[in-house]
Amino acid sequence: MAVDLNAFAVYAKVVELGSFTAAAEALKLSKSMVSRQISELEDELRVRLLNRTTRKLSLTEAGTVVFERAMRIVAEAAEAERDANCIEGAVRGKLRINAPMTFGIRELGPVMPKFMARYPELTIDLMLNDRQVDLMEEGFDVSMRVSTLTDSSLIARQLAPVRRVVVGTPDYFKAHGVPRHPRDLAEHSFVLYSLRPRPELMEFRDPGGKTVQVEVKGSFLCNNADAMEGIIGAGQALCVAPMFLCADKLRSGEYVSVLDEWEPEALTLHVIYPHTQHLSAKVRAFVDFAVEEFGPGKARWLDGVGKRGK
Repeated sequence: MAVDLNAFAVYAKVVELGSFTAAAEALKLSKSMVSRQISELEDELRVRLLNRTTRKLSLTEAGTVVFERAMRIVAEAAEAERDANCIEGAVRGKLRINAPMTFGIRELGPVMPKFMARYPELTIDLMLNDRQVDLMEEGFDVSMRVSTLTDSSLIARQLAPVRRVVVGTPDYFKAHGVPRHPRDLAEHSFVLYSLRPRPELMEFRDPGGKTVQVEVKGSFLCNNADAMEGIIGAGQALCVAPMFLCADKLRSGEYVSVLDEWEPEALTLHVIYPHTQHLSAKVRAFVDFAVEEFGPGKARWLDGVGKRGK
């Protein structure tokens, strides 16, 4: 089967604008040509894509699937055209980046001026969001994630480990005591990251590889780490916090870490992009920059934080 790829572009425009007439005007084609392209596409695919009435168009189930693919084909073609029109190695156009909110504000945002100065013809569209986004569906070129990455549809470059520690203020531990074993945490109050599947369930591993699970009490649940800090800083609760959130306060003594011989679930900072994404010059430039700033041994939160901070 040899399907005319132009037909996919025509079909995508018809669905996007909701009519053959509007699509014909946008594409500078006759309405009859647009209709013929859609009919030929349906013939080649051997499925009906659209339900046609005098008032509106609606997608069939197959039409919905084909529309998603058609939009990707159009996006890939546009990306290829932009790259082809650039001088080899030039970094131009718009780069859409997704990153977690707290990491984006504290770590990525401060280094972006350096990246933009290096590539002045590049426009950055940075979206900070703590939920896990679908890069393809939401149109991102590249993303940074702090996670245990399992999505095989993505290409991931490991950057820095993100150690997590149990932290609280000295006043909290003075008032409530210092836990000596993970099981002791069940007697303490926590702020919990609500985007985790089971935020109250925590697992720790000792140096010998032994693990223990403990269920803690959550006095405050939130989907953003920065918003948790008011509760922690007021001495009202503990938190299992990533080091990029708490490293500075551990250095200053404002926070204290406990149970340092027990490691919570390890996380890693990744820079990722979809398998189907053409690795354009702009994506390659950002991946290289991310390795330069956050690669092995480079991350700021890895420097000079003692075990206990006191």
